[in-house]
Amino acid sequence: MTINYSKAYRNPEISRSLAAQIKATCNRPIRLMEVCGTHTMAIFRHGIRSLLPDDISLLSGPGCPVCVTAQADIDAFVALARREQVIIATFGDLMRVPGSGSSLQKESAAGADVRVVYSPMDAVRLARENLHKKVVFLGVGFETTAPTIGAAMMMARQYELENFFVYSAHKTVPPALAALMANPDVRIDGFILPGHVSVIIGTRAYQPFFDAFRLPCVVTGFEPVDILQGVLQLVQMLAQGTPGLANAYPRAVTDEGNAQARQVMTQVFTPCDAPWRGLGVIPGSGLALGGAFAVFDAVAHFDLQVTETPEPKGCACGEILCGTKTPSQCTLFRNVCTPMNPVGPCMVSSEGTCAAYYRFST
Repeated sequence: MTINYSKAYRNPEISRSLAAQIKATCNRPIRLMEVCGTHTMAIFRHGIRSLLPDDISLLSGPGCPVCVTAQADIDAFVALARREQVIIATFGDLMRVPGSGSSLQKESAAGADVRVVYSPMDAVRLARENLHKKVVFLGVGFETTAPTIGAAMMMARQYELENFFVYSAHKTVPPALAALMANPDVRIDGFILPGHVSVIIGTRAYQPFFDAFRLPCVVTGFEPVDILQGVLQLVQMLAQGTPGLANAYPRAVTDEGNAQARQVMTQVFTPCDAPWRGLGVIPGSGLALGGAFAVFDAVAHFDLQVTETPEPKGCACGEILCGTKTPSQCTLFRNVCTPMNPVGPCMVSSEGTCAAYYRFST
């Protein structure tokens, strides 16, 4: 008999069985954090919370790349958009993220040349087609997107393009987990680790974090059965007092990850300290352009002065990204901050916690 695994991962009977095992195993209140914004959306979309006992709290973490991008970087993006003879290439999630006084969408409406692309290679094509202008790709993302942006710079180097640049606001996930645990206000009993990032970096990338904190950690996929399997493993570890680092997504994730993608990252980027919304500056968590690829650095080329700027008054995005608040505890949520009038990035991004709560919770 051939099993259709694409359907099995959404099988309601399997989901109910896993939920029953979770309920039978959970013996105390526990707080689990899903690090990935895609997990947050999947948990809401599939009604996972309704299947879990009340003793289990699911917290959303700093796994939305647009959301954790510092306010100063958003303001720098806006400043670049205002430059003459500059084309900004960006993924769509960034368009409506509010900076201190504007957004890329507003700048576009005012006449700036801001273009939504679906791949970094589209930005390279723009540079080849517009040699009289400077094309800046806004590099926002984790280890999932960094290799593709690195490959785009490799392509631009082959084409000998002198008008292509990247603003690298990339971040890496493992250092952020350690920063979370250093926050005295954060209380987490286990982590649902991101699936997409783990495809690239592999489970071994989390080993130093696990060794340091000995918290249960499970990499999961994004279907209902994936997530419930991961939660069950975490609950079992906590009930037995045997924390581990487990992989519940073996069809996509290996111990070593994607060696070719990691090689691209090593060639193009170099680790640097990076500011995270809500977490502050985390040492070694950023990816700066290094070596021969430093010529593509938009910050250096345009001599941008990226200075720290305050987050919007009253916005709790930073605390929500740390799991110390939920969107419903933000005084702006649903009242002032809505998808049509976002105050912070967590309401804008397709992976944002506030966007998920607004769309799926009552």
